[in-house]
Amino acid sequence: MRKPLQIYMEDEEFERLEKWARERGWTKSRAVRFALRALTQTPEPDPLLSASGMIESLPEDLSERIEHYLQETFVAEKRAPYRKRRR
Repeated sequence: MRKPLQIYMEDEEFERLEKWARERGWTKSRAVRFALRALTQTPEPDPLLSASGMIESLPEDLSERIEHYLQETFVAEKRAPYRKRRR
C-alpha cells in the first residue's frame, strides 16, 4: 500500500531534484524513493571477509608466504628488445 508524503524543500534543492530526475527520465517521486532506499538500506557485511574460505586447496601458509606464491604464479614478460635510436 502506498501512502502520500508531503515535504517542503528550498528552491535550490527542488531544482536539483528536478534536474537529477529529468536527466534519468524519472519522476521526482521515483527519485525520492530511490534516495530513501539508498539511505536506509542495511549495510552488507564486508564482502572480502564473506569470501573467506570460498576457495579450497589453498596452501596453509598462504598468508605467511604470499610473496613467494605470487612470484611463483606471476611471471612478468621480458621487456621488448628495442633498438637504440640513431640520431
